[in-house]
Amino acid sequence: FADLVLETWDLHCDRNGQEHRTADMGCKRLVVRRGQPFTITLRFSGRGYEEGVDKLSFNVETGPCPTETSGTSSHFVLTDCPEESCWSAVVQQQDGESLSVSLCSPPDARIGRYSMTLETCTDYQGSSYQIGDFVLLFNPWHPEDTVFMRDENERHEYVLSQHGLIYQGTCDYIFSIPWNFGQFEDDILAICLNMLDINPKHLRDQNRDCSRRNDPVYIGRVVSAMVNCNDEDRGVLFGRWDNHYEDGMSPMAWIGSVDILKRWKNFGCQPVKYGQCWVFAAVACTVMRCLGIPSRVVTNYNSAHDTNANLTIDRYINEKGEQERYSWDKIWNFHCWVESWMARPDLAGGYDGWQVLDPTPQEKSEGVYCCGPAPVKAIKEGDMLLKYDIPFIFAEVNADVVYWVVQADGMQKQSIRSSDVGKHISTKSVGRDSREDITHNYKYPEGSEEERAVFEKAEHQKKSVGEEDEGLHLRIKVSEGANKGSDFDVFAVVNNNTDEEHVCRVTLCARATSHNGTLGPQCGLTDPADIEIEPRAEKRVPLRILYEEYRDKLTQDNLIKVVALLNDHQTGDIIVAVRDIYVENPPIKIRILGEPMQNRKLVAEISLVNPLAVPLNGCVFVVEGTGLTDGQLVKELEEPVEPQGEAKFRMDLMPRLSGLQKLMVDFESDQLTGVKGYRNVIIAPQAV
Repeated sequence: FADLVLETWDLHCDRNGQEHRTADMGCKRLVVRRGQPFTITLRFSGRGYEEGVDKLSFNVETGPCPTETSGTSSHFVLTDCPEESCWSAVVQQQDGESLSVSLCSPPDARIGRYSMTLETCTDYQGSSYQIGDFVLLFNPWHPEDTVFMRDENERHEYVLSQHGLIYQGTCDYIFSIPWNFGQFEDDILAICLNMLDINPKHLRDQNRDCSRRNDPVYIGRVVSAMVNCNDEDRGVLFGRWDNHYEDGMSPMAWIGSVDILKRWKNFGCQPVKYGQCWVFAAVACTVMRCLGIPSRVVTNYNSAHDTNANLTIDRYINEKGEQERYSWDKIWNFHCWVESWMARPDLAGGYDGWQVLDPTPQEKSEGVYCCGPAPVKAIKEGDMLLKYDIPFIFAEVNADVVYWVVQADGMQKQSIRSSDVGKHISTKSVGRDSREDITHNYKYPEGSEEERAVFEKAEHQKKSVGEEDEGLHLRIKVSEGANKGSDFDVFAVVNNNTDEEHVCRVTLCARATSHNGTLGPQCGLTDPADIEIEPRAEKRVPLRILYEEYRDKLTQDNLIKVVALLNDHQTGDIIVAVRDIYVENPPIKIRILGEPMQNRKLVAEISLVNPLAVPLNGCVFVVEGTGLTDGQLVKELEEPVEPQGEAKFRMDLMPRLSGLQKLMVDFESDQLTGVKGYRNVIIAPQAV
């Protein structure tokens, strides 16, 4: 027999991409998921493959120093009876000189870039051919993969969906911003794989790092560390919270991960300025979805950052309600992290499922700024010793806040109020633009037996009390319409739940504040007023917050913290109530003109009305949406927008993908920043 000579081959990138749900990556290379067969066609010259005469075998290798023992190299022969636990090749069909072969990786294969060679052997004469490279990803569709997810709708949302919503605001005023995850956009896969290749663990020991890339727990930990740059590890984002963002992009201005990841790559892996928690979390979510690990961004309201891990956050204020001393412990009005779905074979049973990964740099874990993966189940059960970082996240959702009022003579009095940490833990619903509340995954109902048992296990004495039925009760209400550019009212509402009259003094103080709990200048204060309150009655003390007072004090977070203090003259008790108020930006209107169809021009009209009493200068609209725009579109307006005037423009779109897409808009100017809007657009498939 003459030698078997390979003439050409076809990796069927498109067809395999469709079957492996990677076609949206649109890249010219083969991208497949582990544990699932893919087909290649070999065309020989002169004669076809003869079974029994020709011996065909394949080599696949990943990483700089592939070895069989570390699982980064495999040699396997064409066979009729493949084994599921290792790489295999089976004849699919033969047609003259062309041979279709079905290749399959084991469901626990290392993910990443692979090169593939074919070896032919006839009568002890052999040849070797390099037949291209491919990328292998995690496979949530395969029951044996550690990231397997049963529900198809969930897989669609948490792996394939390239856009979503991230919840922000305050626990009393929850709203969402749109986000373009864009995990299948051009170049993103290459950037994510590059991130794995420059992580410090890889640089320290390339072989060990590549051999651990079959484990989503390991990958999650690496991604959590690489999204921030606090370890000087060439991480993606530089975090900043002080309202000085002039030498970069304000964290409020981003509307997607693609722009950030591409900048990082184009800057030679220098950190991109600037990120805050939702930006870190969204970029990590993009990377994890891109690699095939189901992931979602989660928001925790009134999130505690407990630096000394005593599960208590102490706050010191004076009798006017002003902060007395700085505390490293902080309460964020909200904090975002990522949940990724995976099994935890490294832990005892029962901890599979959602795991918290938090890429925002807060505390070190094993010497590195990363956090997780921590099983949500372990946080709920107070299992503090399990890997990784459970005490820190447990505190974020369970710490107590104790207010100490420092009186004029220096005496400190502990105020009584119920705990409000870890409220309304939220994520986008599957397949809908509504909020799913997942607090019950993190904690048992307040005051329940189970909660007490968990706190005992976590050695946490709960200091805060439930809502008091007896005595005086204090809360803060906000009038409708805390809109940027307007004055608005807040009220201290006092309820007397006793049978006798009480005389008390009430003070209200408002200060600009930032998202991480740092207080700024005062923008409203009442004179202390003594009020008499009848048995079983309710009284309100108003404070008007004026636009001219808060205009120059508000940070880009648009937050005002109101503290109310009540001195009960009868009992000597001091009660504190606190509320974060979000000052609303105006809405962005988006109109779609024309019939939305794939590969056909579509026009969007985008507008915003200036609600302020001053003109807006330097107005810029940024528009993006995977499948709708080619990257970002930036529209700078030449003229200022006068008070009550309208900023408006039209743009052409050419939708690439069919189905439900999101068009997302961010508006920036000198006086209004980080204004967001989005519109869902259903694109009809192109008529064939």
